[in-house]
Amino acid sequence: MSYEPYTCIDCGSEFCPCHLAESGNCILCSHLDGKDFCDCCNWNGVCIYHEFVTNNFESKPGRKYQKCNVVSKKIIDDKLLILKIAASEKLVSELVNPGSFVFLRKEDTESTYNTPVSVMENDPINDTLTFAIEIKGLKTKELSKINENESLLVKGPFWNGILGLNPIMECKNKICLLIARGIGQAPLLPVMEKLKHNNNKLIVMIDKAPFENIFIKEELDKYADEVIECKTIIDGGLLSGKFKKNLEHVLMEHDFKIVHCDAADILNYQVMRIVEAHNKDIKFSCCNNEKMCCGEGVCGCCTITNNDDKLRRLCKLQADPKYILEGRRNL
Repeated sequence: MSYEPYTCIDCGSEFCPCHLAESGNCILCSHLDGKDFCDCCNWNGVCIYHEFVTNNFESKPGRKYQKCNVVSKKIIDDKLLILKIAASEKLVSELVNPGSFVFLRKEDTESTYNTPVSVMENDPINDTLTFAIEIKGLKTKELSKINENESLLVKGPFWNGILGLNPIMECKNKICLLIARGIGQAPLLPVMEKLKHNNNKLIVMIDKAPFENIFIKEELDKYADEVIECKTIIDGGLLSGKFKKNLEHVLMEHDFKIVHCDAADILNYQVMRIVEAHNKDIKFSCCNNEKMCCGEGVCGCCTITNNDDKLRRLCKLQADPKYILEGRRNL
């Protein structure tokens, strides 16, 4: 592949330098990646090595657990859990941007039950956070057992829930296409809020499957200028003919600045290829679907190695999705 611009989502934050720097595996700093020379090809305005030295050659403390109260709980069709929790003012303020997520677990469970969940709604006035969780496996089924007014453990903030984040943060007064399927509606909502706040026109293509209804319908009516409901995927993981036709049509009809997709990687990848074939100047972003376990780059669950043999820690690495999705050994 060509030169890959990237950054670390934690660079310059209170969590940098992290354990990766201490172990000689820093994403950005060549000195803290086992090399004996400075090669800041992706300079971010902060010298991580200097921060490491001034911190007595130690990593900064990582994220801590906070005990938060469940304000409300709703289960829809035995498939979808909507949780609203009361959190500290600091934590709420740190989770305001698109791509923010936390780890949730019940107090009476071990750390292996940590469940990464995107922030769907952030209310800084009432200091609450709302999450939408698809009930599927052991972790999410355990979370669904929690009751209102009970406490759960929240670990955060984490910010790398979206790949290709900068175009979303910088886009103003443009036309944007947003695509979501299933639980992807949850991370889509903060993206819609940010883009609408910056006076962008939003066209949304949405697939409610596997749910019976669109659970962000009220917010769609508030933020979207046009909504297109359609089935995105058919059996075998291929795009449905109707969705592909609709996608190609809207790409021809509008001068999009950004296309953002919140779905499984197989859908993200196929949409990205169609967008690139139409116009390579359109910025593409998507949700980060890698498996998160520790969120700190230590456990290795989020690592991928593409055909270029480069190891990428996707809980921290912020890059253009094409460098992540292209050349995947397993989609």
